[in-house]
Amino acid sequence: MIPSIQHRIDSFRQQQRVRAGSLIMSVFGDAVLPRGGRIWLGSLIQLLQPLGLNERLVRTSVYRLSKEQWLRVDTHGRRAEYVLTDSGRLRFEEASRHIYSSHAPIWDRRWRLILVVGELDPRQRERLHQALQWQGFGSLGNDCFVHPSTQLDAAYDTLMADGLGDLLGKLLPLLAADARIALTASDADLVSRAWNLDRLAESYASFVSDYLPILADLRRDRHTRPEPEESFLLRTLLIHDYRRLLLRDPELPEVLLPADWPGQSARMVCRELYRRLAEPSELHLDSNMHLADGSMPARLENNTPRFPADDPLMAISL
Repeated sequence: MIPSIQHRIDSFRQQQRVRAGSLIMSVFGDAVLPRGGRIWLGSLIQLLQPLGLNERLVRTSVYRLSKEQWLRVDTHGRRAEYVLTDSGRLRFEEASRHIYSSHAPIWDRRWRLILVVGELDPRQRERLHQALQWQGFGSLGNDCFVHPSTQLDAAYDTLMADGLGDLLGKLLPLLAADARIALTASDADLVSRAWNLDRLAESYASFVSDYLPILADLRRDRHTRPEPEESFLLRTLLIHDYRRLLLRDPELPEVLLPADWPGQSARMVCRELYRRLAEPSELHLDSNMHLADGSMPARLENNTPRFPADDPLMAISL
């Protein structure tokens, strides 16, 4: 195994606490969904074992994910297949538009607002805050959430999928024609109040620090090719780490970001490294991803290529 890849995998294995459910959902969104959205549990266990997730942990995690309505289980005799639910698929399709896009959304200078206009108990308020934060919303006080570019109907669909449909009647979505007038604040001041960009910048810089050395190794020696299994393992960690960053990122327009914002560097590292890992990791899935009947789900012909080769950003050097 290439030493820099081995180091990243070992670092993950040595974590004191692994959020197995989150990692499993990254695998579903990146590897399972493009092949039909279902996988035999035994195959999932085998794929994740090299990352230090044992059988008991995987079984417990998928059980919890089914209780949370991300997954459902289909039994075939004594074997179980796990399948993305309709709401789980919806959430992944929305996330994929951000993860695999070539650039952040174009800003139309109209802030999206969700106002709390009804009474919420402390538990409801905390659940709402966490759900909107994971969609990239910033908060202005306890009753106003703001985002630069999301589609409000999609945000509501995600809240429904998160089991918060009972709160929608207590929320008011607004599209501000001029946020500076509507909120009596400059755009820059609004950003500083709504988001902790320093913390997000540190997370992006850490991501680049983890993965740029691997990319540099692969760039340096064109004859060095990672093996299929190590490609899959690294691709899984790469997209898992990047997905968790993007879920917290409002993808602000460049004009509102600090100078030398590391988010763009992280995007380019992820894109180029993913492209280099894609084909060998797919070969690993071809041989090791099975359904309950023992068959191997094929790559879907209509699956849109991720991080296409003609992306102009790929020509930029880091």
